[in-house]
Amino acid sequence: MIRRLLSVTIVAAVMLTAGVVGRATALDEDRAEAIAELRSLAQSIRTAEMRTDHLGGSIAIAEKDTAARAAVLEVRPAFVDEIAALTAAIEGAVGKVDTSAHRASAQSAQQSVLDERKNPATVVAATATVHALIDKVGQDIGSWETAQYAAPSGPAWASSGPDGYARVRAALDQVGGGAVGLYESASCAGGTAPACANSGGFIKYRADIVDWSADRLNWAMAHELAHIYQFRVWGALTSSDAYYSAFGGDAEFLANCMAVVRGYPGSVGCDADQQAWASGIWVGAVG
Repeated sequence: MIRRLLSVTIVAAVMLTAGVVGRATALDEDRAEAIAELRSLAQSIRTAEMRTDHLGGSIAIAEKDTAARAAVLEVRPAFVDEIAALTAAIEGAVGKVDTSAHRASAQSAQQSVLDERKNPATVVAATATVHALIDKVGQDIGSWETAQYAAPSGPAWASSGPDGYARVRAALDQVGGGAVGLYESASCAGGTAPACANSGGFIKYRADIVDWSADRLNWAMAHELAHIYQFRVWGALTSSDAYYSAFGGDAEFLANCMAVVRGYPGSVGCDADQQAWASGIWVGAVG
């Protein structure tokens, strides 16, 4: 009986011990799972914090970039206005001064503005550059006008105005008379002739010819330029039998033929032999 009781007691003790051990093992497993879950949660929190920091940094960079772009866009209209003003100034310089260098500088400034996204100072500097170019074009035109509009007795133009003068000047330059003086005057044949050449080496024009077509104006300047070249060989010309034979001693007819040779025919033509002879006058040769 006692043995049986002892056996039951021992079994009960073993079972209790096993229960305690099992309970402890379960608690350890629960603790390990809790620790693992805590670690996972901590890692998730750290990852979330890193993402938040990264997102915050990205937002800050984007806000800064947006602000910089807005600052660039704010100063661009002033640059566009200066470019428009420079374009007008360059158009006004046509036939007066060479603006190729000004154009190149403006194009360089414009490219720097197109490339700039963050620094408004770059756009402001480019705007100042273009403004300076406008002033330079104006100064160059002023210098040209001072040199060109100085006739022996005063301004080179009167009623035709600077723009009209510039148009006639461009025609004379076009036909090869860039070095020849040009002045407005109503004195050519008492005002009946639209233009005339002076033996002193300059050409005068009547104000109304500024409204002629380009072809007619070019022909007129080529004709008068021909007279300038005639004056340079006048003695030999008026002593030439061929001159009288081919042109009847008519300097106007010869001037027309010389204009034809230069590629600017008028209403009166001349044959191949006359053109060949007239071409010599352009180079100072009298046949």
